[in-house]
Amino acid sequence: MDSDRFRELLGAPGPFASVYFEDSDDDGDPSPRLELTWRKLRNELQQHGAAESITAAIEHAVKQLRLPIGRGGRAVVASAGGVVLNEHLLRPTAATIVRVSELPYIVPILEFGVAHSDYLLVVADRTGAFITSHVDAARYSEAVDGRGAKGQQLHTVARRIGELVHDTSFGALFLVGDADARSTLLTALPEPIRKRVTSLPIAGRRGGYDFEEIQRAIDTTLLWQRQGVMDTAAARFTDELARRSGLAAEGLAAVCAALRQGTVATLIIGDIDDATVIADEGLATVAPSAVARSGQSAPTVRTLRADEALPLLAISTGASVVRIDERITPADGIGAILRR
Repeated sequence: MDSDRFRELLGAPGPFASVYFEDSDDDGDPSPRLELTWRKLRNELQQHGAAESITAAIEHAVKQLRLPIGRGGRAVVASAGGVVLNEHLLRPTAATIVRVSELPYIVPILEFGVAHSDYLLVVADRTGAFITSHVDAARYSEAVDGRGAKGQQLHTVARRIGELVHDTSFGALFLVGDADARSTLLTALPEPIRKRVTSLPIAGRRGGYDFEEIQRAIDTTLLWQRQGVMDTAAARFTDELARRSGLAAEGLAAVCAALRQGTVATLIIGDIDDATVIADEGLATVAPSAVARSGQSAPTVRTLRADEALPLLAISTGASVVRIDERITPADGIGAILRR
C-alpha cells in the first residue's frame, strides 16, 4: 500500500490507541449496535489505560463518522493530539482489536483498508450523471446535466469530472451506466483520467440503480486490487530470493538492517506474532535485540512491538508496505524487497 497516506502518523505525539471493530448494519439504522460496540470499546480502552482525552476522541470518531450500509469494519487510531486515522475496512478483523501503546498499529488497515480512500463514483445515462465524491470517509453528491448537441452528449459531465479530479486527489474513479453511456463518457474524458476509470457493468432496475449493489461491486473491485498487490509483491520477493540477487531480505535481523540503511523499497508483513524490536527515541533505527545495536552510537531507549515499529520506520523512509497472507512465509514473518 502507498505509504503517503500514513505519513501524518509520523509527527503525531504518542501514546496511541488503535481500535478495529465490525461496523456493519444492513437494517439502515446502525445506532443501537454502534452504541453497544462503543461501550465494549470504551471498557477495553479503560482497561488498557488510555487517557480520557484519547478515549473521548475515539468516541467522537466512532459515533460521528457516517456509515455506509453494509460495509465491513472500521479502523480508528488516535493520539494525544486527536484522531489521526478514521477509516472503513473492506472486511472486519476476525475479532475486535484494542491497543494502547507508544506507536499506532496499522497492520489491519494494510490488510483490509481501502487503498484509495478518496474516489469518485459516476452513475451515468444519456442525459447526464449523478456524481458522488468519497472524501475522507464523507460523501458529497451532485447531479450534472449532460444533454447537448449531437456528438457532444456528456461532455459537460466529463468537464465536471475533470474539475473534481483536479481539485481533489482521487485515487480511483468508478463508472456505472448502460454500455452506451459508459462508452460515450469514456470517449469524452481526457486520456489521463480515462486510464484511471474502472467500469462496473451493473444493470439498472426500474427506478434506477441499487447503490448497495454498486458499493458491493466497488468493495469487490478494491479487494481484487489488494490481492493483485499481494500477488505482485509475493512473486517479486520469491523471485529475488531464488536468484540470490541481494534485492530481497527476510527475518527480523536482515530487515531491520535494511531499514537502518534505507534500502527497503517494499516492506512485506506476515505473521510477526508478538516479536519486539529495540529502537532509539526518534525511531531512526531499530534492531531485533540490544546485542544487534551494541555497535551503534544511539542509546537503546525502548522496546517496541515489531508489527508497530517496522511499518512506521518503513513509511518514514518512503517505502511501501504490504500485508501478505499465507502465499509466502518469510522468516520471522517479515520480509523486504530492496532498492537497487
